Amino acid sequence: MKVLVVEDNERNRKLVRDVLGHAGWEVVCAGSGEECLGLASDVDVVLMDIDLPGMSGVEALAALRAAGVSAPVCALTALAMSDDRARLLAAGFDGYLSKPIDVRTFPAQVQALL
Repeated sequence: MKVLVVEDNERNRKLVRDVLGHAGWEVVCAGSGEECLGLASDVDVVLMDIDLPGMSGVEALAALRAAGVSAPVCALTALAMSDDRARLLAAGFDGYLSKPIDVRTFPAQVQALL
């Protein structure tokens, strides 16, 4: 399985890459919404930070859908107020995972998106 991680924080990218890589996933990373547009065509799932520099995660999701990317896109975010989950799902995300991640359960959470 191949996952695209869109995250501007290098430490967060490394953690997700290491955890999913250890679980057998092929991991591709992008540091911005703009960068992810050229990498998403052949992935099984996209994990998208919301608070990105330039193009936000919500804007990147819209651009991916406009480009015909059909892979599930999950918000992976530190936004954890009570209405954030509902707002992001209403914006079109296929799932919602909050940071910080639990390294023990994270691979199964990503697998569940499929």
